Amino acid sequence: MNRSRPSFLKREREKTKRERQQQKTTRRAEASARKVPAAASADGEDPDIAGIRLGPQPPEEEAG
Repeated sequence: MNRSRPSFLKREREKTKRERQQQKTTRRAEASARKVPAAASADGEDPDIAGIRLGPQPPEEEAG
């Protein structure tokens, strides 16, 4: 009689699931450690919106 087999298989599946989750956690931690923080300009202005003024913007040919 193989009554203990399903619980054994379940335990093995859970063990591999925990191992994969641990690998993912480690990989995510390494990836976040490798990320370079976004560089802000020296005056503290966001580089994505640098040079934008309040109100209507000048046409492209006049912008310079």
